[in-house]
Amino acid sequence: MRRDNLTWESEFVLLGLSSDRQTQAGLFVLFAAAYLLTLLGNGLIILLIGLDARLHLPMYFFLCNLSVVDICYTSSGVPQMLVHFLLEKKTISFTRCGTQLFFSLALGGTEFLLLAAMAYDRYVAVCDPLRYVAVMSPRCCTGLAAVSWLVGLVNSTVETVVTMRLPTCGHHVLNHVACETLALVRLACVDITLNQVVILASSVVVLLVPCCLVSLSYTYIVAAILRIRSTGGRRKAFGTCASHLTVVSMSYGMALVTYMQPHSTASAEQDKVVMLFYAVMTPMLNPLIYSLRNNEMKAAMSRVLMRSSESKL
Repeated sequence: MRRDNLTWESEFVLLGLSSDRQTQAGLFVLFAAAYLLTLLGNGLIILLIGLDARLHLPMYFFLCNLSVVDICYTSSGVPQMLVHFLLEKKTISFTRCGTQLFFSLALGGTEFLLLAAMAYDRYVAVCDPLRYVAVMSPRCCTGLAAVSWLVGLVNSTVETVVTMRLPTCGHHVLNHVACETLALVRLACVDITLNQVVILASSVVVLLVPCCLVSLSYTYIVAAILRIRSTGGRRKAFGTCASHLTVVSMSYGMALVTYMQPHSTASAEQDKVVMLFYAVMTPMLNPLIYSLRNNEMKAAMSRVLMRSSESKL
């Protein structure tokens, strides 16, 4: 069997979601609208947090980081996907494929770690409110965010290198909408034990460990809330965590099912659904969840709009 090594000039052909032109036109409109909403929603959150001093708090510092990640993550794959909906032949160069894979892995891993940092923030706020300001200091918040970004980048570097070095023996057709780890590994014509080990280790570092930390944090949070005697107090305490818990459940759930299962049981169609969920749905829904269920965000928007109106008078 011929074992070719992909070069910088090599190309992959992406099968995408459908070969039907009308279906692709409909998908283009749908995903273009979702992408626009993602940019507007997350951009608005970043703008509000930057303009309103009352939102200069640890929780919103992490939320701002999360919005930056969502904008970058969806921009790493969706624009190319939109272009491919308009083309007959969907190709991507080896260089662009590796770059796309690196950024999607880095940003995805960073998001999971940031959600764990946000869970810790909520744990301190609910379980140790008197020491909240001292514990969640600017230095601590910056350190947690920096570690999230750093681990995400290092993890992505390792996984991208071991994935892109695989020979494919002339098979360059990817049954996917973008360059994704499992889809690329399926093309390999050599033993992929190392890749399976790296994927599992990566899943443990950026998925399983953060998920366990989030679960532990919310175990203590729920226990603390149940000790509150007043119904109003319980409702207020739970309200501070509801948005984050919703996003955590949505983000970790499908990823754990996909990347912690044996390689042989994962299907190409399942990979496509997962990729679209994280690249399109999650970044679009996050701003809605955090803004619609957060009174402080609503109040901040009102204050910013009021100041804007007053400045025009």
